[in-house]
Amino acid sequence: MAKDYYSVLGVEKNAGSDEIKKAYRKLALKYHPDRNPGDTKAEARFKEITEAYAVLSDAEKRKQYDQFGAAGFEQRFTQEDIYRNFDVGDIFREFGFGTDDIFSRLFGGGGFRAQSPFGGQGGFRAVRGQDYLLQITVPFQTAVRGGVQRVDFRRDGQVEQLQVRIPAGVESGQKLRVGGKGGPSPGGGPAGDLLLEVRVEGDARFRREGKDLLVDVTIPYSTACLGGKAEVPTLEQSKTVKIPAGISSGGRIRLKGFGVPAPGGKGTGDLYAVIEVAVPPGLTAKQRELLEKLREEGL
Repeated sequence: MAKDYYSVLGVEKNAGSDEIKKAYRKLALKYHPDRNPGDTKAEARFKEITEAYAVLSDAEKRKQYDQFGAAGFEQRFTQEDIYRNFDVGDIFREFGFGTDDIFSRLFGGGGFRAQSPFGGQGGFRAVRGQDYLLQITVPFQTAVRGGVQRVDFRRDGQVEQLQVRIPAGVESGQKLRVGGKGGPSPGGGPAGDLLLEVRVEGDARFRREGKDLLVDVTIPYSTACLGGKAEVPTLEQSKTVKIPAGISSGGRIRLKGFGVPAPGGKGTGDLYAVIEVAVPPGLTAKQRELLEKLREEGL
């Protein structure tokens, strides 16, 4: 289950860095394993708050977490990514706790010397396997709405099939992470991850600009002059909109909230009907007569 790091630390989403650090210090002092020997629940809680602090104390990781939401962040960042360049040694030393073996005790493993996320050489852990990169093509509607897509890939000489969840709002160039489906570890540790680089197919009707969608809508010349109504296709069904008098080709009419869902469920973009004024290829005698009169009136 995706983790709400703000709730884990008991802070609001707009909390400043000092407030986040203060919340972590308080919780770390309470749940540190050296203060709770043999208490597995306290140990699990300590791991949880430390992971949350590792993300929220780093400006770039926090930005990614806020942008993509808990589920999207989890797909993009492994635990190794989360703890990279993370050091709480100063905080622990204030409590009088050592840091040299805390990582090996809590995040375990054996085999190769590794840099502890808590500063210093923190015990032993196995080296992760290599990450694999695979490009996948996602249908336009699936990329916009989200869904599940089957992915076939070759791993260790065998073809594997995965059912991959495609988050709503994914864009071309983004990478989805599937944990444990990369290369094997040379030392018996965890396997690497499979990174899926997305390419979104085009659509016959809709174009995409970030979270917004564009669709061409053709109206008669008389409607462009006098105003009226037109049917605009949306992802669900068509919607009747009002056409203001005097609109020209290229004008846009906004349908708020009919665009692409933002990653992490943070709102939805808009749909814009891009107006094209139709010029008839031929005229009846009556139409020509009326247009001649309009031209005489300066139209």
